[in-house]
Amino acid sequence: MAQPPAWRRLASTTSTFTAKSAPSKAHLHKPILDDLFPRGYLLGGVHSGVKKDASMLDLAVLLSTSSRPTSAAASFTRNAFQAAPVTVSKAVLDQTAGRARALVVNSGCANAVTGRQGLSDAWAMARATDALLAPSSSPNSPPSSSHASSSSETLVMSTGVIGQPLPISKILTALRPHGPLAPHTLGHGFAAWEAAARAFMTTDTFPKLRARTLPLGDGRTYRIAGIDKGAGMIHPDMVGVPRPSTTSTSTSAPHATLLGCIATDAPVAPATLQSALNYAVQRSFNAISIDGDMSTNDTVVLFANGAGAGIDGGELSTREIDESRDPGVFVRFRDGLTDFMQELAQLVVRDGEGATKFVTISVEGARTYEDAHKIASRISTSALVKTALYGEDANWGRVLAATGSVPLSAPLDPARVNVSFIPTDRSPILPLLVNGEPEQVDEVRAKEILSAEDLEVRVDLGLGSESAKYWTCDFSYEYVKINGDYRT
Repeated sequence: MAQPPAWRRLASTTSTFTAKSAPSKAHLHKPILDDLFPRGYLLGGVHSGVKKDASMLDLAVLLSTSSRPTSAAASFTRNAFQAAPVTVSKAVLDQTAGRARALVVNSGCANAVTGRQGLSDAWAMARATDALLAPSSSPNSPPSSSHASSSSETLVMSTGVIGQPLPISKILTALRPHGPLAPHTLGHGFAAWEAAARAFMTTDTFPKLRARTLPLGDGRTYRIAGIDKGAGMIHPDMVGVPRPSTTSTSTSAPHATLLGCIATDAPVAPATLQSALNYAVQRSFNAISIDGDMSTNDTVVLFANGAGAGIDGGELSTREIDESRDPGVFVRFRDGLTDFMQELAQLVVRDGEGATKFVTISVEGARTYEDAHKIASRISTSALVKTALYGEDANWGRVLAATGSVPLSAPLDPARVNVSFIPTDRSPILPLLVNGEPEQVDEVRAKEILSAEDLEVRVDLGLGSESAKYWTCDFSYEYVKINGDYRT
């Protein structure tokens, strides 16, 4: 008689608690008013044939139709096996000095570790999408070059199984000028953005889409919208994120996790846009973890097309925002972008494969932000911490062990460390460790806090004033099931 899968045998025979299923995430996706979406963009999503199921969308495009120049910035994975779309998108931004007007995304195949053919296919996707753009004589036009691919204004993203070639002929058929993604078939409201978001999805259980207004002061209000995807193979590379000079035109980018596309109708200079993204990504997408694994395809792109300039803020709003010239406006833009990206990033954690809990890891009292960030990351990736969270076991010693394993800029003093569980219903916190001394823990109260879907674990190092947050989830039997037979 055939044995049941290992995950089911474990769940049924070795567990001392009832295995929990991931809660429904349907409530996290809801309609958005059309007027909240940025002006000057057309989007759509279709089934092109990358995925076998014809009911599932697998190809999306975003086109900027603004008469003003469109700036683009991006963050890419640091994985040594960078996928072909990553290589192509980096090349486009380098060649255009941060000016791009389009994005093409496929799901169902990562086009990663696919050699020369993969690069050729990614460039083919870029050039086919270029053909959907209206001709432009604006400063957005890239410099001329003899290289066949250097005239592209399109960034490329792919997600899915690694090591398999794209069905490129199917994708190019869908991208033909009179095909299902031709500009006249695209839209600019909620329905269009939602279709694009669905085309991003792999193991995601809902399309991740948000939009809001972005007030920048002096009567200037713009709009910002974003799509991201991810439910597994989620964790950023935290080492050596560059912070380029604000006066540089370099498009050298830091590195993020998952796939994300954010668009605003604010006018922002390319180097300034990249600087804002560098800051925001470190505090959003670089502060989440589901399973501690970094993908070959991780990319977050940000467009700013200026189409909202002059509409709400008069002449003051028509000039591109420059970090050195407009520091106050830049900080408001950067901070608004960061808050928006944190909301998008948290949607990924809430949709973590098999996740039953959304957990905020707060590290306070650090000497430096980098110290706090590294400890929060380490706690978030600890399998022992994550399995204890799933089992609703107040095993806070695992939190301490993870904390103490991280090299810091100054030695940690165990006698100053505090650890607490923070409930999200605003009921009293539960101290676990106070100034290095263990508390007599109320196990019933601890179980109440850990049984909630949302909770916070707070660690105070007692060394300084810097802090950082990370968002993570638990490890469940369902996570093993999903990833044990992902390709089938």
